[in-house]
Amino acid sequence: MGTVHGVISRLQRMAAAPVLAACLVAQGVPALAAERELTLDQFSVVKLTVRAVPDARSARTLGPQREGTGVVIDSSGLVLTIGYLLTEADTVELATADGRKFAANVVGHDNATGLGLVKSLQPLPVKPVDFGQSSVAGLRDMVLIVGFDGVAPAYIVSKRPFVGYWEYLLDEAIYTAPATVNWQGAALLSREGKLLGIGSLAVSDAIGQSGVPGNMFVPIDTLKPVLGDFIANGKATTKPRPWLGITSQEVQGKVIVTRVTAEGPAEEAGLQAGDIIVGLSGQPLKGQADFYTRLWKTGEAGVEVTLDVLKGNKVEAVKVRSIARERHFRERPVY
Repeated sequence: MGTVHGVISRLQRMAAAPVLAACLVAQGVPALAAERELTLDQFSVVKLTVRAVPDARSARTLGPQREGTGVVIDSSGLVLTIGYLLTEADTVELATADGRKFAANVVGHDNATGLGLVKSLQPLPVKPVDFGQSSVAGLRDMVLIVGFDGVAPAYIVSKRPFVGYWEYLLDEAIYTAPATVNWQGAALLSREGKLLGIGSLAVSDAIGQSGVPGNMFVPIDTLKPVLGDFIANGKATTKPRPWLGITSQEVQGKVIVTRVTAEGPAEEAGLQAGDIIVGLSGQPLKGQADFYTRLWKTGEAGVEVTLDVLKGNKVEAVKVRSIARERHFRERPVY
């Protein structure tokens, strides 16, 4: 399971051969020896298992226990992953390809980028990955997607904004195809073996509206400006964005509420699933991205915003007192 032979089929290995060979050479591993002995550790990934606190508010959507991949980014034991796995984490465990397990603490979770950091309590026998430059990664570039259970070749098929239904927006995300499983926190590696992104989601529209399934990755360049603050403070030191606790869907430019977070600001203000948000502070909206961008420009977390909400056949002005997203969840102290 941990070897290349165990995780890539013969056809996949043939397709991945050029980029795999380049990765091996970049890591200083003789290609023929590595083909016989290579384990996932040599791709700088570990398995990440997270158990949430017993009364976690996120258990409904993320489950009480989560599994994914972490990417070792320095020799002190720092491991990068996708942040939602760490929401309300109680315990974190890392595991190498040979099954050895290492306890870890949460360093932080950055809501703006969607990335998370943990730190092993013991040295990890895994070489850290080098960062690549995701901004220069090109369409049709062949890459490797490395998860805790295997390696899969893919191509970068799109680079465009990503709008998440959970009040999340990336100016430019990386989309790959074909789709792979166990993408949560997976490493996206260039043919030089450098880290280009961290796996976030499986998507049905990797190439625009084509209906081609694939995966979405958070570009590594989004981490670089905030990494120092992230390590020192558990998050970026920019002011927290206002958060309302709304799950939404965009239909023909309209923002339709599909769910409100229990005990969140939107629920307390009386919003319900089925409500349609048509404006903010009296100005019409042009969709989810416009909604998030203008919401975050109203001020920092704690600001009161006025939403123009279509309820039935009547538009109502609904005032919502925002909070910082992290205040809603029952997080353990950041180490």
